[in-house]
Amino acid sequence: MATHTLPLLDSEVVTGSFLPFAAPDIGQEEIDEVVACLRSGWITTGPRAKRFEEEFAAYIGGGVEAVAVNSATAGLHLALEALGVGPGDEVITTPYTFTATAEVIRYLGADPVFVDVDPLTMNIDASKIERAITPRTKVILPVHFAGLAADMDPILRIARAHGLRVVDDAAHSLPTRYHGEMVGSLRTDATVFSFYATKTITTGEGGMVVSRDPTIASRCRVMRLHGISRDVFDRYTSAQASWRYEVVAPGYKYNMTDISAAIGIHQLRKADRFQDRREALAREYDRCLRDLPVTLPPHAPNGSVHAWHLYVIRISNDAPVTRDEFIERMTAQNIGCSVHFIPLHIQPYWRDTYSLRPEQFPHSLTAYRQAVSLPLYTRMTSADQTRVVASVRSILAR
Repeated sequence: MATHTLPLLDSEVVTGSFLPFAAPDIGQEEIDEVVACLRSGWITTGPRAKRFEEEFAAYIGGGVEAVAVNSATAGLHLALEALGVGPGDEVITTPYTFTATAEVIRYLGADPVFVDVDPLTMNIDASKIERAITPRTKVILPVHFAGLAADMDPILRIARAHGLRVVDDAAHSLPTRYHGEMVGSLRTDATVFSFYATKTITTGEGGMVVSRDPTIASRCRVMRLHGISRDVFDRYTSAQASWRYEVVAPGYKYNMTDISAAIGIHQLRKADRFQDRREALAREYDRCLRDLPVTLPPHAPNGSVHAWHLYVIRISNDAPVTRDEFIERMTAQNIGCSVHFIPLHIQPYWRDTYSLRPEQFPHSLTAYRQAVSLPLYTRMTSADQTRVVASVRSILAR
């Protein structure tokens, strides 16, 4: 982004306090549950984490098991480790994502292989996956960008044809549906959700791994807490002598606390209502911005559901300002925006480690140069949205 500050145009007026790009929606139920948790004396992984897992698995459906962790990054790491990804392996994914999607591959000594995105959805282009497969490929890792499901049917067909596993990054995608099925209940090996502060539901920090395969779920449970074969909750509440445990692998410290789970229990119960509100905001943005020099985000096809974690517009090349100038002007009007994402293939580590060039993934590069995420969160009022729309129009209307 340019470092200079553009002057406001005559039509641009700074009104009101800073309007954030995102904000959590925490109610009295969450507060009361956290207080009850603190008073209970059990604040680390315990009965509330277990309840959150059970209710989350029931919400996703399809007979999945759920494993609560302290971040989606941790969940992706655990899922790939459970599938045996290791040094020399390759995992196919997209460069149009946050670095966590790829960094967990490197944690295990494997290599990411990037495939460009579809220019409309900004999800991985399934038609380009097969040509990226090599004898070293072990997993395909699609990302459901902004809350819109990737095209999973062809991805799963390709995986089956080549004997590959599939882990989907659903950090943006609760409650996303693909052809009527909840993301997380599809025929993938594992799905990972995020409950970061800006996500569709939050635990502050946190994530969830879901899988139909009990072997994968069991391995994730063991590895999330130092490779110990029994959950700490079970060890300390068992009626039997419980001080004995076995370390069966060199695991990690990825468990979710009961304090976080206390928030998540009530956030999950609001997930459908939150999605309704996000979709209503997205449709209002569509109505108000459709005549501007922007590309509006795609909606889910019939029978599917968009979670609307993000509302990403793309500034057209013939707009009166560049993308960077647009963000500067929105900031000058006290409105927060963001960019999702700076593609991994132009980030120094990934670029230099794998000798990547900007033009290798042209759709990801073009999307990045045009994309702006507008404020979208469930606490956003109609007046807030009207203010955002007025600012966008004052900057982009010809």
